[in-house]
Amino acid sequence: MRETSNPVFRSLPKQRGGYAQFGSGAGAATQYGYQADPYPAPYVDQRAGVARPLTIDDVVTKTGITLAVLSAVAVVSYFMVASNLALAMPFTFIGGFGGLALVLIATFGRKQDSPAIVLTYAALEGLFLGAISFVLANLSVSTTNAGVLIGQAVLGTIGVFAGMLVVYKTGAIRVTPKFTRMIVAGLFGVLALMLGNALLAMFHVNGGEGLGLRSGGPLAIIFSLVCIGLAAFSFLIDFDAADQMIRAGAPEKAAWGIALGLTVTLVWLYIEILRLLSYLQSD
Repeated sequence: MRETSNPVFRSLPKQRGGYAQFGSGAGAATQYGYQADPYPAPYVDQRAGVARPLTIDDVVTKTGITLAVLSAVAVVSYFMVASNLALAMPFTFIGGFGGLALVLIATFGRKQDSPAIVLTYAALEGLFLGAISFVLANLSVSTTNAGVLIGQAVLGTIGVFAGMLVVYKTGAIRVTPKFTRMIVAGLFGVLALMLGNALLAMFHVNGGEGLGLRSGGPLAIIFSLVCIGLAAFSFLIDFDAADQMIRAGAPEKAAWGIALGLTVTLVWLYIEILRLLSYLQSD
């Protein structure tokens, strides 16, 4: 069984044994080595007695709702910071750490299928994205219109997402256990570097720039490119995990967890693209 690099997907409900293969329905379950077990009790629709199987429409709808909430709050946050710059730090802090806390609660508390948690996460991340977008597009760059820079980052994020979806659907890159292990190792490496850089910056090492991963120099540009690449390849693993859950007949409430996992990756990708663009446009 392949494991996704996204921790949100790892704790979503799965059937016992292997997943059904792409293109096969529930009827092919026995053929591929597992029996369809009853859904876990938390995922049973108490009114109907059984949980409705997850569909691609569920995933698209729940992801769309989550991103709509995030985008709406981000726009409000951006203009509030624009009118009062003092709000930038609290919005960034509350949104960033609040969103992280909810992801941890959803993941380790197995509450990732809760609409309340997912939509609250979207609102908090919107608060964070609006503030950080203003800071990166207006304060870090003086030669480019902020709207243009943010628009480029949004289009870049959509482009990468759509491109990796095409790559996954065409099978140009196969999601294998080895591929997954490589991406997971890369993610852990990037996380360690981020934490080390932040820690060193707190102690004003190298003039407060730490390892220089966010200084805007050549090393920062390379680091952002690596992060963008890892986020892009993470989509392949996430698509595969979601596809396998659909083919295995996971309950429809799992769509909220899939939406949460995809949103986490999209947010990271957008921030790294915006950072990269700000580095390239800075004086």
